Amino acid sequence: MYEHKSGTVPGFTKRYRAESLVYFQETSDVAEAIAAEKRIKGLLRRKKIALIEEENPTWRDLSAES
Repeated sequence: MYEHKSGTVPGFTKRYRAESLVYFQETSDVAEAIAAEKRIKGLLRRKKIALIEEENPTWRDLSAES
């Protein structure tokens, strides 16, 4: 998270200043994690927002809690 927040690593998070972790899922299965990521990436923006707001309605930065 430090690298994302500080912008030291080039890529999506630096370009779009995506610095807050507002949603995550846990799994011990790599294939399941990849499938979930692809599924979420395929959602419309409004559905992604609904997914976040269902679990984190105030959009608090979950990285601050770890």
